[in-house]
This record gives sequence, C-alpha cells and structure tokens, in this order.
Amino acid sequence: MTTLGLIGLGRIGAFHAETLSNLAQVSGLVITDERPDVVAQVATKYGATPVDSVEKLLSSGIDGVVVAAATPAHAELTLAAVERGLPTFCEKPIASTAVESARLAELISRTEVPVQVGYQRRFDAAFAAAKQAVDGGSLGALHTVRSTTMDPAPPPMDYIKGSGGIFRDCAVHDFDAIRWVTGQNVVDVYATGSVQGDPLFTEYGDVDTAAIVVRFDGGALGLVSAARYNGRGYDCRLEVHGFEDTVVAGWDQGVPVLNTDPATDFPSGAPHHFFMDRFTEAFRTELGAFVELVKGGPNQGATVADAVEVAWIAEAATESLRRGAPVSIESVKEMQQ
Repeated sequence: MTTLGLIGLGRIGAFHAETLSNLAQVSGLVITDERPDVVAQVATKYGATPVDSVEKLLSSGIDGVVVAAATPAHAELTLAAVERGLPTFCEKPIASTAVESARLAELISRTEVPVQVGYQRRFDAAFAAAKQAVDGGSLGALHTVRSTTMDPAPPPMDYIKGSGGIFRDCAVHDFDAIRWVTGQNVVDVYATGSVQGDPLFTEYGDVDTAAIVVRFDGGALGLVSAARYNGRGYDCRLEVHGFEDTVVAGWDQGVPVLNTDPATDFPSGAPHHFFMDRFTEAFRTELGAFVELVKGGPNQGATVADAVEVAWIAEAATESLRRGAPVSIESVKEMQQ
C-alpha cells in the first residue's frame, strides 16, 4: 500500500483529496495547506492526516507527493520533494514561466526521481482513443487538429490577475493534448484575442477569448480556441483530421452545444458544468497511474520535458498576441534564455 502527501487544498487540491482518498491503492493521505481551518476540514472529511507545514509533510514517511498549491509555489515545492527522493505529481504548470520550467527540468534531470505533470486529458478515454488511432496510422497523414476549451464562466479576477494569462493557464491543456495526440512538435504560433467580458481582463493584460493557429514540424496545422465565457457549460473537444480518416473526442451526450438540426436529438444529456465533472474519471485514472509510478512503474503521463515544451508554446502565444504576428518557438527560447 502507498501513503501520499498532498500539498495545497484549494479548488483542485481539495478535489484531489477526494480522489486520492477513494483510490484503493492509497492507504494513507497526509495533507497540508497555508490555511489551518481548511486542513482540519479536509482531514475530517476524508480521514486524512493533517500537518501544519510542508517540512512536516515531507518528513512524515510518505511514499510520494502531490503538489496542488498555487502556481507560483509549484517549482519550489516540486524541487523540495525531489530533493527528498520522493516521486512527485505536480499540477500544471511546473513553474510560472517557461524559463523557470526549463531550469527546474534541468535540476530534476540530475536526479533519478520520477515526476509526473498533471495534464489529465491524456487519461480521458476518448482522447486516449484518438491518440491510439493516430499512432495506428488509420488517419493517414495528419493535416488539421482542432482543440477547444471553453469555461462556463471565468475564475475569480484575483486568480486571473496572477494566472499568467489565458495561454499559460487555460490553453496549455490544448497545447499538451495536440502535441501528444499528433506526436509532432510545434514550430510556430499565431495568437489573437479579445475582451468582451470583464474589463479587468484588459487591465491585467489578458483576454477572455483567444484563437491560436499552430504549425507543426510534421506539416499539420492546429487550431486552438479558448474562452472564459461559455454559458451553456464546459466545452472541451478535440478533432483530428487526416488524409484517410477523422476522429473526435469530447462529442459525448454532455457536450454543451445546441444542435439546430431538427432531425436529430444529439446531444441528449445534461451539459458538462465544469472541468471537474467532465474529467472526473480521467483525474482518477491519472492519479492511479501516479501511484503506480510511486511503486516503481513507468511514467504514463506527461513528463517534465513535455511540460517545458508546452510552456514554450504558451510563451510564444503570449508574445504573438503582444506583437500581432506569428512567433516561432525557437525565437522565444533565444530571446529568453
């Protein structure tokens, strides 16, 4: 059996506490957060062991660590766990910037400690099937991949202020998914965006709606859409088009669209409300895979190297929005390193 430590009990951390407490492979859960009252509540609710500091958690005899604290703390906490020799699961992103991510990756590479990064779409059954179809060659040469992420409403503006922007906070999931599914690396991006909602997006240098054109080194083109306002629900879809066939993911009965074709009743289910209900099973599978990693198995999820490449794509998209022109990944690396 396996005992894990969980650092951070905010929205995603509390969700992970519930998931981990229900995994048969997890025999114990040690938790900490900057807010003692939250720690006490979560410990009582899920039968976890509360501690009042990260140091106490890391010294408690745990087998692995899940980092779900605020983004600015990810790099420091991940490195602290790795330096203790503890296999680590870090929620995306692994650091606040691409440069910091690359530096952290270099430090981790000097160790043999495994680190898995939280890109849960890799563990969604439909996304995994799309990946399998591409790898199996049934689509032929790929020419277009489309990825969509639209939230029903934006997170609190205090969160937006420190999020790093829509590309680093939201579209990174799309960037990881399209890299992983196609097996191709991104060469350059062109990003544009607008603000039609809360004017604080503009004040914080962000947008509430974005579109990104991606060019891959294998010749395919990518189209990523991200939005903070989608009143019908949480919309997350993937389309992969090849010369021989097309596959889609996210077109289930809960897809939040209104089909205007009078001859069909699809979709017939209640629209997905948020990413946590859309990807509940994917999160469970992802954390289950991390437990196997802790026990000595392979890393079935996103690696630190994957996370660094995604961070550079987000950096290039951010720069492209600023310039109003395409930006290559290599030029951003040269500019910032």
